[in-house]
Amino acid sequence: MSRPPSWFTDLAEAAARVRYPPPAVPASGSGRPAAVLMLFGESTDGRGRGRADVLLIERARTLRSHAGQPAFPGGTVDPGDDGPAGAALREAVEETGLDPGGVQVVTMLPPLYVPASEYVVTPVLAWWREPSVVSPVDVAEVTAVVRVPIEELVDPANRLYVRLPDDRRTVAFEVGGLLVWGMT
Repeated sequence: MSRPPSWFTDLAEAAARVRYPPPAVPASGSGRPAAVLMLFGESTDGRGRGRADVLLIERARTLRSHAGQPAFPGGTVDPGDDGPAGAALREAVEETGLDPGGVQVVTMLPPLYVPASEYVVTPVLAWWREPSVVSPVDVAEVTAVVRVPIEELVDPANRLYVRLPDDRRTVAFEVGGLLVWGMT
């Protein structure tokens, strides 16, 4: 069983203090509740050294929305879920086959409104204390499951900008064979 390292507990403490500037939620107060699992852990590289990583999925290219995009596992909060944390874990199990018994939910960030999808998404920050084997459960929904090393995400060589269809620019990261951008 792996205890979270100090860098992760520092991250969780900082995340608990996050506040978004307006408009973080729709003015109407509406929006569909959803949650994503930001699952951090440690794996070993080819030389047996531990390395921090985060779990991402690649959505199937045939989906109606967010087709082919990298994302955190997650989805809509259902009535039977135990809030956003329950929804994020349930969706991660459905998408990746993750064993939720090895996951320690640490904190939740404030909900964030995503205008393009009209979801109000709660990011759930968790530590993977007992990693399990993960892979796409349904390839019609998820085509890849990737543990992306944090060192690759923070490497400036992997950072770039992409232009969105509405001509805005946003930061992106090329890691683990994925182009990560947007809310992820």
